[in-house]
Amino acid sequence: MNLLADAFAWLSAPEQWSGPNGLQHLLAQQLYYTAIAVAIAAVIAVPAGWAIGHTGRGKEIAVAFAGAARAVPSFGLLVLLVLLFGVLHKPEAATVTFVILAIPSLLAGAYAGFEAIDRRVVDAARAVGMTEAQILWRVEVPLGLPLLVGGFRSAVLQVVATVTIAAYVNLGGLGLPIITGLSLRRYEVVLGGAVLVALLALVLDALLALAQRAAVPRGMLAAQGQHVTGPRRRLGPDPEPAT
Repeated sequence: MNLLADAFAWLSAPEQWSGPNGLQHLLAQQLYYTAIAVAIAAVIAVPAGWAIGHTGRGKEIAVAFAGAARAVPSFGLLVLLVLLFGVLHKPEAATVTFVILAIPSLLAGAYAGFEAIDRRVVDAARAVGMTEAQILWRVEVPLGLPLLVGGFRSAVLQVVATVTIAAYVNLGGLGLPIITGLSLRRYEVVLGGAVLVALLALVLDALLALAQRAAVPRGMLAAQGQHVTGPRRRLGPDPEPAT
């Protein structure tokens, strides 16, 4: 209990929120690496996932790649890439590590969103004369957007938690107080850094949950509500049949 109180006392101390190594600067670094990595991963994974979902080809390769990428230990990959890129290119090595971590969730969200669409809707769009590009942008992308945002949500949470290891190669972020606290045996600092990472992840998760909810088309929300509530029942006795 004293450790928790000491951690919150450390977090609330004004000197922790000032200077070049203040918590606000470390928080900005954490968000910067997360945003850059997820943006680059989206440029790679979303078009590939849409192509797989639209054509129905290449799903096995995507699943195999996503599984392999998830199996790679992020810390080991970061150290390996730092050695390969050189010590002068540690930011690039860290960014590549986080991009590889973000790609599987984005790829799965992109093609799963298309796969979840009722094929009869796509067939109806073709029947009325829509081109493949129109089907993609007017039918599949809007209907698949909720699952894609869910993929973004998963990718952001994975990356923002993993960016803490960037401090091991002197790139800052909220992992810096955790590493510093461990080396100095100041466990209230370690706990304080961990609390900040957890709070940041919770805030981002809540915001992306709202975005995922907002991405659901109104027609789908109405259909889901009708499915849950069922048809409206008549009050009172049934009318007598006409004779």
